[in-house]
Amino acid sequence: MHKANLVLATAILAAAGAAGAVTAAGAADGIYVPLLSYRTGPYAGSGIPIANGISDYLTMLNERDGGIGGVHLIIEECETGYDTKKGVECYEQIKSKGPVVVNPYSTGITLQLIPKAAVDKVPILSMAYGLSASADGSDFPWVFNPPATYWDGASAFIRNVAEVEGGFGKLKGKTIGLVHLDAPYGKEPIPLLQALAKDYGFELKLYPVPPSQMQNQTSLWLDVRRDRPDWIYIQGWGAMNPTALKEAAKVSFPMDHFVGVWWAGGEDDVRPAGADAKGYLALSISGVGQQYPAVQDILKYVVDKGKSQIPSKDKVGEALYNRGVMNAVIIAEGIRTAQKLTGKKQIDGKDMRRGLEALNITDARWKQIGLPDFAAPIHLSCADHNGHNGIYLTQWNGTTWVKASGWIEPIKDKVLPLIDSAANNYVAGNTGLPKRTESFDKST
Repeated sequence: MHKANLVLATAILAAAGAAGAVTAAGAADGIYVPLLSYRTGPYAGSGIPIANGISDYLTMLNERDGGIGGVHLIIEECETGYDTKKGVECYEQIKSKGPVVVNPYSTGITLQLIPKAAVDKVPILSMAYGLSASADGSDFPWVFNPPATYWDGASAFIRNVAEVEGGFGKLKGKTIGLVHLDAPYGKEPIPLLQALAKDYGFELKLYPVPPSQMQNQTSLWLDVRRDRPDWIYIQGWGAMNPTALKEAAKVSFPMDHFVGVWWAGGEDDVRPAGADAKGYLALSISGVGQQYPAVQDILKYVVDKGKSQIPSKDKVGEALYNRGVMNAVIIAEGIRTAQKLTGKKQIDGKDMRRGLEALNITDARWKQIGLPDFAAPIHLSCADHNGHNGIYLTQWNGTTWVKASGWIEPIKDKVLPLIDSAANNYVAGNTGLPKRTESFDKST
């Protein structure tokens, strides 16, 4: 990748207090937080609001608080187009600048960076995406994927289906479909759903969507009409999601039995389908709207001052924008915790890993940072890099997303053993992976 492709979103140097180009030396003037983003390509409709939410929250901390612990954050974007090869090239360019964390924002990129993280001493934060097995901190000491894995999400979906149908015993004989992007991201929930199908007696039907066919799904939905599944779960992304909703409506699939993963629950996923999308459900891990004090501060200190790339103020607070805000909170709280643990203002990647392993965002802390009732508490440890937190359902009413359930707990007695087994298998199949050097109690 040419240097011109390394897009500088925001660089605020502590000495100058103003935007400027980031150099390897300049990174020493602040805490360097690179963002691998995709504002271009077939997934840009989802990537843009996420990138804006992350960047705007971190910029707000610079503008309002002078950074974190008196140190400015140097925020730099590198455009990947959601392409794994470009994502790895971005990582190779930014790693010499002393990043405290890397956000791949792609399961494919995450998988490529996992072997590099321990060597380079840069923790990977793949917030609610990536390799589900990396929740196991003993085997993946440099990878973090809070607040829930894709396996947690799929199990929460099944738990909700069981509740609607009258209990887990009523799942026997049901047919459940998975419409998924035919890529690492889309395939992630398959092992969990296969295991649950065996345990509960439902039939699992897989409907893969090749990336080249995201906007051409007619034949797939004819298969759905033929198979007549009772429920459908969609692990989709970008242009795939609105296309799926339009096609589901054409075959008269009931929207209140069509549930998306949290990355298939944005406004741009449903608006193109118009009234046909009304009633569609999606899992969610973060709140929607501008009513939160921290989001109001983003408007005041960032958007109103022209320091955001947001196209219009009404985009602030939408589902995927706020998902980006949540990602930024985890980064910020990890930095803050690392500073407290080390007594250092200027931290590095090793310090950040300590901060993330001690992360504890309670209900009280969510309120304190201006995001009351925004998300479930997040508590991580050396053993648990995810938390396996509660998930709720949100429903599209034709105009906006409305909360459609309380917190739904993942089926942990099914998920956790599978994660442990998958982590062991991954390590066994990838010899040479750097191992955790510290000893710790896996029960903590």
